[in-house]
This record gives sequence, C-alpha cells and structure tokens, in this order.
Amino acid sequence: MNTTITYRKASENDIDYLLDLRIKTMNPHYADSNLPTDKETTLKRIQYQFDKAHIILLNNEPAGLLKINRADDKTEVLQLQIDPAQQGKGLGKTILTDILKEASIAGKTVVLSVLKTNKAQHLYTSLGFKTVNEDEHSFFMEFQGGFENLSHL
Repeated sequence: MNTTITYRKASENDIDYLLDLRIKTMNPHYADSNLPTDKETTLKRIQYQFDKAHIILLNNEPAGLLKINRADDKTEVLQLQIDPAQQGKGLGKTILTDILKEASIAGKTVVLSVLKTNKAQHLYTSLGFKTVNEDEHSFFMEFQGGFENLSHL
C-alpha cells in the first residue's frame, strides 16, 4: 500500500464523522444481529472509552477509527472501523499487523471481539487470532504474541 497511515486523538469535533462512519460500517452488522441501531445507542457506542479513540488518517484524510486500550498485560482493540470507501485495500490488515508486532515485542496478548455477522472475523483469523469464547452475538478472540506467530505477515 503506497500510503501514509497516521493517527490523531479523536475529539468532540469528530462526533459527526464517527456517527456517520459507525452507521456505515457497523449498523448493518448490528441489524443482522437483531441489536439496536438507533442514534442514541449508536452514540453510546461511540462514547464508550472515547478517551482511547483515534482517527485513522490515510494521507492526512480521515479513513476510520481505531479505539485501543494498551494495558500492562494486554492490548485490547476496542473498535476498528474502516470507511467503506477504503475497505478491501489492506488498511485494516496493516493497522492490525502493526498492533500485533508492537504487542509481540512487549510480550502482550492482543484481544478483540467481533460480531458473528461481521465478515472482519475472517481477517482476524487470517492474522492468527483464535476464538477463545463467544456469546449469543460475538466471538471473543485473542492473539498470543511472539514473532514466530507473525512470520506469515
């Protein structure tokens, strides 16, 4: 990918962008899972751990959201949303690969959850994530570090 990926901390000024992004990227999966897609619920999901939200910039243009919690023992990918216009170009894979490499160096496990109706789970599996639990709507996945597990990336 011949592009520059950078991040900037999300602010209240980004709420309209994030609402639009979430409606485009996530609401279809929530609808398929028979979960609420109303504006109030969607805004609550945006506000969830908002202090950990970063706008993904592709050549200085907003291309998505990365909400990540870097704890002492693990890195939790809380939300990763790529604008539909940028999907299928390897952006999500590049971002996740960078997170996995950083966590592996630090000896951390990377965890995330994905709705069962979201085809992104195939990307996570291809990167080496394993399903460790599930509930009615989601798979809970983790990647346990080590460069040997990244050799295919």
